[in-house]
Amino acid sequence: MRFRFEDESFSFEALRAAGFANDGGADLGEILTTLRNIGEGDEEAWLREWRRTAQRVHAIGTGALAAGHRVSAREALLRASNYYRTAEFYRRDDPAHDPEVKALSALSRETFATAAGLLDTPVEAVRVPYQDTTLPGYLFLVDDSGLPRPTVVFTSGFDSTLEEAYFAIGAAALRRGYNVLAYDGPGQGAALREQGLVFRPDWEAVVTPVVDYALSRPEIAPDRLALFGYSLGGYLAARAAAHDHRLAALVLDDGLYDYHDAHTRMMPPFLRDWIETGRDDLADPVTALLMQASTQLRWALRNGVWAFGAATAADYIRKTAAYTLDGVAHLVECPTLVLDAENDQFFRGQPQRVQAALSCPTTLVTLRESEGAGEHCHVGAMSRFQQVTFDWLDTTLASPAAGAA
Repeated sequence: MRFRFEDESFSFEALRAAGFANDGGADLGEILTTLRNIGEGDEEAWLREWRRTAQRVHAIGTGALAAGHRVSAREALLRASNYYRTAEFYRRDDPAHDPEVKALSALSRETFATAAGLLDTPVEAVRVPYQDTTLPGYLFLVDDSGLPRPTVVFTSGFDSTLEEAYFAIGAAALRRGYNVLAYDGPGQGAALREQGLVFRPDWEAVVTPVVDYALSRPEIAPDRLALFGYSLGGYLAARAAAHDHRLAALVLDDGLYDYHDAHTRMMPPFLRDWIETGRDDLADPVTALLMQASTQLRWALRNGVWAFGAATAADYIRKTAAYTLDGVAHLVECPTLVLDAENDQFFRGQPQRVQAALSCPTTLVTLRESEGAGEHCHVGAMSRFQQVTFDWLDTTLASPAAGAA
């Protein structure tokens, strides 16, 4: 499905930003007027136009807040947060030292933090103890009653952030009586940008302290804790659930069995061999040529070098080899929902591999292009994705087996 662009990556990211309109993260008119000034594959225009829209909407929110218009301020600041995140998306030449990346990502966090304080339901910025530091997070609560409620722990992906959790699943969860605990792990959001933490394959080392924190909160029902993995989080959450059996349910959006294979399956055999044998002197020039021809590949490899702490694109691809459920999938014990997108350009076929490897009670749901839900993580069809996810969670967490997990 193409949305305003023939360039697959621009189309997907535009649809991703627009899809958050369901829960206040965008306004369709703002999206369309932003996109009309961006040419195919023009990354400089992408930054310029999204930044301009974000700044304009941010100013609306700031003005509304100063005038005492709480709801208007909240709505504008939520949209500005999403637009700032989108603006810096392709800025990946040297993101660790790029002042534009730092400024835009900080503004995305700041506008969201202000908006969160204006929500009608309680929100708490939290710090989750992790090794010798802490991970940033938000605890979104249904109300201030203190009653223990079912809770979704949101694990984001390769480029998503804990703020994005509110639009992807947080608002929908709150409407249904679920709390949400979202966090940035190593390689993600502020943990990468502010602390320099990079991805690690043994994600149980991340989720275990997050679950420890969740179980310390009286508002979270200990027997109704669900772990949700978004995009690359589909691997990360499954890997964690294989080792931490305090979870009552697991949702993988979408299922991801082997992250390395998702990269190498489309490579020419000679390039794959060069990378795997460390012949970077041969692999790097070929990879550079391929990156020039593909916005998607160029962005993915540059982002991977940064988020994985790699030296080169080839080094990044080698590092992904450790991100597999081979030998651990059968250790997952809790009921698991594996989501599949019919036209997933990143992980096609991976959800089926996850389902086949799991030995726990498993449900595989494929969402179709014909219902607008065929893109990766079902962007553009958030209502349909949320309906499937929470209907399954309602049923699963109400069962005696889930309560005993």
